[in-house]
Amino acid sequence: MKYIEYFEKVKAASRTMPKIDSAKSTEILKSLSQALLDETDHILAANKLDLARMEESNPRYDRLKLTKERLADMAADLINVSELPAPVGEILETKTLPNGLIVEKKRVALGTIGIIYEARPNVTIDVFALCLRSGNACVLKGGSDAADSNKVLTALIKRVLKAHDVNEDIIQLLPPPREAATELMNAHGYVDVLIPRGSQGLINSVRENSKIPVIETGAGIVHTYFDASGDVEKAINIIDNAKTRRVSVCNALDCMIIHKDRLNDLPAIVKPLAEKKVEVVADKAALEIIKDIYPADILGEATEEDFGTEFLAMKMAIKTVNSFDEALDHIYTLSSKHSEAIIAEDADVIERFMNEVDAAAVYVNTSTAFTDGAQFGLGAEIGISTQKLHARGPMALKELTSYKWIVTGKGHIRT
Repeated sequence: MKYIEYFEKVKAASRTMPKIDSAKSTEILKSLSQALLDETDHILAANKLDLARMEESNPRYDRLKLTKERLADMAADLINVSELPAPVGEILETKTLPNGLIVEKKRVALGTIGIIYEARPNVTIDVFALCLRSGNACVLKGGSDAADSNKVLTALIKRVLKAHDVNEDIIQLLPPPREAATELMNAHGYVDVLIPRGSQGLINSVRENSKIPVIETGAGIVHTYFDASGDVEKAINIIDNAKTRRVSVCNALDCMIIHKDRLNDLPAIVKPLAEKKVEVVADKAALEIIKDIYPADILGEATEEDFGTEFLAMKMAIKTVNSFDEALDHIYTLSSKHSEAIIAEDADVIERFMNEVDAAAVYVNTSTAFTDGAQFGLGAEIGISTQKLHARGPMALKELTSYKWIVTGKGHIRT
């Protein structure tokens, strides 16, 4: 099938979206949840074909991998989304003008959403669920790494839609070749907004080449600053969780910043990391403190390139600063504006950090691992926006809508 045919089909099918009310989308999502569980073996078999084409050492391997537990979580997320209020139709504002006109601001779907993503087959399910519940059609361009997984998941979605007498063309999965991404970026008039999910290279390419409006879901270059006033017990747990809970995701910690007055606490903080074999690259001051207690084969001196890198692996940089302002400067210079955290007890320092750090999510005495749509009570997420126009942070149902003005009169004319 030619690419234009995919776009023509989804555009035509998108006109049927207003007919899918909240009750109908709830039924579909619950059916899909059960279908995921029923077809677990079939899905894992397809995923196994994808995994066989990738080295386990590849940071994307963990993102690509599906398990029974992960499929169960995906099924549970579908139930969560089905139970959230469908946003389309919400009246955001209403007023009666002096001339008697009634003006309403009503929430509407964006239309057709295009997603370009890499080796994350769970995105296929998440995107469909959020688009359906928010009244949007969708066009998916997954990476070739996950081709078999995406194909079987999309087929399952289409089967469920057909069983509910819904036009299955409201979701389109483009072929794996890279040229499909180029075609999608040029599908002006068919696709209303494009959201890239993946590496910084992918995001940059979409932003620079798309003829369709882009919502940028940037890379997560994540910092956690341990202030002079910080509680070391909190630091031990927070740093460990933020770095090691799941290293392949964008909210994972990349750089710990530590105030020079707390360097003596560094051995205790990095002890859990050593036990989990996290490679640490540290500046000279930090290296001097831990060189005799941290395994030499996974410890090294940091280069300038290490700071400002999203590792997506069991690797972390450590930066020593002389002051709180120096920590702010470091974050300002190298942050990707995704998630930034502070561990501190000084109320004034905390207040300044919250006010001055420019990021989609700013944390105080907690792990950055919580930057996630489900964790924020949104059910799921279509991506984490690091820009400021339209949406910022985890994007879920409301972020996939816009609004229109409804003006009602009684034969009014303007003089």
